Amino acid sequence: MELPPGFHRQGELPLPKRTVCKLLRSIYGLKQTSRQWFAKLSSALLAYGFHQSAVDHSLFTFTRASAFIVLPVYVDDIVIGGNDYSAISHVKEFLASSFKLKDLGDLKYFLGFEIARSAKGISICQREYAINLLDESGYLGCKPRTVTMDYNVKLHKDSGTLLDDASSYRRLVGKLLYLTLTRPDLTFVVHKLSQFVASPRDAHLNAAYQVLRYIKGTIGQGLLFPAKSSFELKGFVDSDWASCLDTRRSISGYCIFLGSSLVSWKSKKQQTVSRSSAEAEYRSMAHGTCELVWLLSLLSELGIPHPKPAVLFCDNQAALHIASNPVFHEWTKHIEIDCHLVREKIQKGIIKTLHVPSDGQLAYLLTKPLPPGPHRSLIRKMGLYNIYSHLEGEY
Repeated sequence: MELPPGFHRQGELPLPKRTVCKLLRSIYGLKQTSRQWFAKLSSALLAYGFHQSAVDHSLFTFTRASAFIVLPVYVDDIVIGGNDYSAISHVKEFLASSFKLKDLGDLKYFLGFEIARSAKGISICQREYAINLLDESGYLGCKPRTVTMDYNVKLHKDSGTLLDDASSYRRLVGKLLYLTLTRPDLTFVVHKLSQFVASPRDAHLNAAYQVLRYIKGTIGQGLLFPAKSSFELKGFVDSDWASCLDTRRSISGYCIFLGSSLVSWKSKKQQTVSRSSAEAEYRSMAHGTCELVWLLSLLSELGIPHPKPAVLFCDNQAALHIASNPVFHEWTKHIEIDCHLVREKIQKGIIKTLHVPSDGQLAYLLTKPLPPGPHRSLIRKMGLYNIYSHLEGEY
């Protein structure tokens, strides 16, 4: 920083060279801004009586008598939920007295998410975000597709020729990543495309355009959380063994349900090469187990008991035997110790594993491209719903 000439107090000598300013407040654009803001907001909430969750530090809960309030924070955007309107009003008044606050009323739109409520349940989608994405990409009037990716196409880092301008591909993949927050049907293909952002090629860009065509036919698709559902935490895990043509690593995928509501999902390439399909499935079970344990801890923070063990479904019998039987030494001596947490959680009664037939494996959608028939079937089973279908037509 260079001080302007003549910058000094009236009647004093000019400031010496190499003078610096002492920053009393963090302003937008500085690295420490978000940390300082969250520290101020969290200290105010804790002083009011909120409890900061140890599972998710951006989640605050408030309990007093029969009132229970949940307050998740995303930078300077806040959602307040609870079972007592008067207690929620008091929290709003407190925040308004401490910060400059704008109350937007009932939750309908938040960070690109559109929330609709009815007697059937709560629907969350990103329809407006998808329309803007198609408009910016010039695909708003394109012909829709029924699948996200051709199931007989195998992309790798040398597919096609290098793009002259890679920035457009990177921007498109970045926008698609945000759309996967409510679209598990896009998770696998966007995960696949994001592996090529360093040096994208025309084949990768064409695959991204195919995703836009699929989005055109499913603009209003999102998650539906039914009002009436059983309260049971269950997960489906799957892997595609050695499917990466560049590294020969396997793809892990899991989807977690609370009753019939899909609450968590992920598709990720494994960190090491698996020597067998059973090992790849076992690593996927470890990823799913970690997510189930985290969700159980989150439910406990919210004061919701889950007395029964969480259920983990897998379609590989060998991986299930490894998880429950410690005598397969020759099969497991090369597997990292952290993968054996599945066996530990089974012994503690936190989770239990069950076999699921291949036609009932919902995590297929997160590990491999599928034909139109199985693709639509899994989407229906996962609870994805298009509340605008009567306006846009079924895809």
